[in-house]
Parts: sequence; C-alpha cells; structure tokens
Amino acid sequence: MSTAVSNVRQFKMPDVGEGLTEAEILKWYVQPGDTVTDGQIVCEVETAKAAVELPIPFDGVVQELFFGEGTTVDVGTAIISVAVAGGAPAEEAPAPAAAVEEEPEPERREVLVGYGPRSGSSRRRARKTTAPAAAPTVVQAGGEATYHAPAPAAAPAPVAPAAPAAVAPVAPAAPVSGERPLAKPPVRKLAKDLGVDLAAVTPTGPNGTVSREDVHAHVAAASAPAPAAVVAEPAAAPAGSVAPAPVVGALGDTRVPIKGVRKATAAAMVSSAFTAPHVTEWVQVDVTRTMKLVAKLKETGELGAGVRVSPLLLVAKALLIAIRRHPEINASWDEANQEIVIKRAINLGIAAATPRGLIVPNIKDAGSMALPELAQALTGLIEVAREGKTSPAAMQGGTVTITNVGVFGVDSGTPILNPGEAAILAFGQVRELPWVHKGRVVPRLVTTLALSFDHRMVDGELGSKVLADTAAILADPKKLISWQ
Repeated sequence: MSTAVSNVRQFKMPDVGEGLTEAEILKWYVQPGDTVTDGQIVCEVETAKAAVELPIPFDGVVQELFFGEGTTVDVGTAIISVAVAGGAPAEEAPAPAAAVEEEPEPERREVLVGYGPRSGSSRRRARKTTAPAAAPTVVQAGGEATYHAPAPAAAPAPVAPAAPAAVAPVAPAAPVSGERPLAKPPVRKLAKDLGVDLAAVTPTGPNGTVSREDVHAHVAAASAPAPAAVVAEPAAAPAGSVAPAPVVGALGDTRVPIKGVRKATAAAMVSSAFTAPHVTEWVQVDVTRTMKLVAKLKETGELGAGVRVSPLLLVAKALLIAIRRHPEINASWDEANQEIVIKRAINLGIAAATPRGLIVPNIKDAGSMALPELAQALTGLIEVAREGKTSPAAMQGGTVTITNVGVFGVDSGTPILNPGEAAILAFGQVRELPWVHKGRVVPRLVTTLALSFDHRMVDGELGSKVLADTAAILADPKKLISWQ
C-alpha cells in the first residue's frame, strides 16, 4: 500500500498592476494548517494603485505565511508556502523559488487583473534627434490625431540641479566612476518624471540601490511644500479596510505612515503640479433647471432600476458634450516625441476620496454613451470604489477628470491635473443665491465650475469654450438633446 507524497510549493507576490514593484499585505484570510483550493482568495494586498485580493493558483494545505499583515513585499518574493498532495517528493521537486513559474496550471482561469505573464513585449520609442518642422502638422493614426508641434528656439529639457550638494547638507554617495547609479526601472522612471538626477540622490537600499523613498526624500528636501491634493467625492470605508496606523509622539504629534495609494498620489500630484503649467478658469451658473431635471429623473426612474441619479451625472454628460464639440482638449503631451496626442475615446475619470487616499477610476469611452448607459456606468464605478474593490485597470488610461468638491459644502477649488491628462473640472456645491432671472432678482440654485487645464496643450480660448459650453448645458438642459 503506497502513501501519497506531497511537495511544498511557494506562491510569490505577483505584479498586480502594470510595472508595480511592491505591495503591502493588508490581511491574511488563511493560516498554517488551512486547506486551500485553486482560485481561493488567501490575502488582500495594497499596491500604489488599489487594494487587490490574491487567489492561490493550486490546491493544498498552508504550511507557512512568510510575512505578517502590514508588511511591504517586493514583487516576485514568496509570501506563502503550500503542501500540494501528489506528485514528486519534496526533495525531487523543483526548487520552491521557481515553482510558480516552472509549473503553471494549464486549466487555471486568471481572475486577477494584471496577474500572470505579459502577452506581449513593450518597446521604448527612441527620442527624436531632429527638430520638427516650423509649422505644426496633423497625422491621423489609429483613430487619434497627433499634432507635431514646432520646437521652441531653445527648449529647456528637465535637468537635475547643477549642485546637489547645495540642496542637502549631506553629500550623496557618488557611484563608482563610469557606472550608473543602481536603481530599478520604475524608480528611474519616477526620477525622470520628477526631474531628479539619480546621481544626486543618496541611496539607502541594499548595495547602494536608490529606492522610491530616496527619490521622494530628495524631492522633499529640494522643493517647496507640495500643494494640497485635490478634494474628491468621498467613498465609505470598505469592510475590513486597513488604514496606516498613526503613531502618537511624546509631544502629542501624530505621525501617519505614507504608503500605498496615498504615497503614489502624493508623488503624482507633485509631478503634475511642477510639470504641467496649470491654468484655472471659473464660472458661476444657474442650475435650477438641471436640478429640476434631476428630481424628475429620480421620480420617474426612467434611467433604470437601481441607477443612481445625481447632479454629478448631468455635469458629466454636459462636460462630455462640450468635449465632443471641442475634441482638442481630450489630449495628452508626448514629451519624448514633442507631440500633442488627441485621444479618440473620452475616458472620464471621477475622483474619489477613500480611507486609503485619492483614487481616480475612469469610465472607458464615456463619450459614446447615452445618458442611461452613463448613469449605469457611474453608479457601478462609485459602488466599486466604496467597497474598496477598484482594480488597477479601472484607474489607467483616463483622459479627463471631474472632482465633486461640492459634497463637502465648498463652492469650488483649483484642482490639480491627473497626470497625463489635459483638463480637470471641479464641481462645487449647489446652493440658493439671489440671481437676475428674466429681469428680476429672485432666488435661484447656483453652482460654481472651475476648469484647470495644461497650458502647453490648451490655450485660453479652447479652455474657455469647453467651460462655457458645459455651463450653458447645465443652465439649459434641453441642450443635452440639441447639442448631441
């Protein structure tokens, strides 16, 4: 009579978001001795983009949890070991460190966004060395229009400080002559985005490696205090959510660790504020008719059962129509190729404040949706954000954003652009104000809209037209039909 043998396999921290290098373990759902099955959720982790649940890719019994809750783990590091029944004995099995990659389960269904081997290879586009033509040209490719902008006579490229030693009192550890500073590719990209020379950063990682924290510390030491982050629509704390634990010092000061979503948001806001030249324009608008339409849609339920109808829905639709009338604002800046890329699809981001920090999930191709479709998509987006289940894919590829600061009882603000986008609209509170209507001063429901835009791509005329059209639709919602 033979006895079944088992081998121990290790499950490594996957890349749960494109290019992310680490994730924090928020909660374990299993303990040593528990039986697990293929596809079972074993833990929840938080990356710089979202909280994600990880499924185990095989059956067996949990042997060991290598890290506790609250620990940040590099991608590719084993986090749990499982004794798998059957197969070769442990001493004949492949090395545990390579078990996941060398023994894929052919019938396993991928259930995690961003998990598993990438299907294709990416290639970095070479920087152009010749100057563009004197006049801008337009090329249509793949449904997107590309403007080739003429380069300025002396276009200054982002360069590192000439004398980093003057910024910090401690001189950075200089690399060996002829060698580049040691850093992972995502860290190099972060340094490039922030205009930081890695040679000027003091490394604290293993073997003199520059980490993300080192880059952020260098920026903090060299820059003025970062501007306040955009206030966004609040989302309720998801069940079981784990926020960074505050630490109270001897003098009563509270220190909250900066990690995960909040850490990534801080870096993105600093990069956006000091890279894109922001311009903000304001307009007050009488939205009495729009508020009446919102009330009627709620009463009739004609947009669908369970669909959330709010003023934000009509603001979103008004902005989408305004962008359709002026598509040049739905664009991004390609620094490497000195091009303005006008996007075909309008991926509408909705800023949401969560216990873990600011996130901006977006509705893909929102510009092609009728009002009922947009209402359903917006309802789903908000519900998923409130549950803390927003996936990294839902926060990628946005082209324009709305932040609803009115829910906090403020009139408006000067929002910071979501990196890679050309415009963001702040929607303030709706309140009753004296207003001139049909020649008489009467109480009307009024709101304030503020549009921030990247002045490299959007000049004052274009920004003003988009803001004015959005306001005109909200003042007279019949234009939702006539301007379609």
